[in-house]
Amino acid sequence: MARRLPPLNALRAFEAAARHLSFTKAAEELFVTQAAISHQIKALEEMLGVRLFRRYNRRLELTQAGRSYLPPLCDAFE
Repeated sequence: MARRLPPLNALRAFEAAARHLSFTKAAEELFVTQAAISHQIKALEEMLGVRLFRRYNRRLELTQAGRSYLPPLCDAFE
């Protein structure tokens, strides 16, 4: 069976949200809604089978999986 790659929009949403540690700032950067970023991240987490962020009332924190996933993704986007 072929391995499916995550959707590019979800990867871009994760990269921006991880850099800013904010879904709102990521949404502003990518010209989408905060809800769209949240939806993309949730779908990416489900596809990968790991949580990428810990969500708190007014802040985000990358999980270990998120911290591991970010550097190669940033390199790929550069």
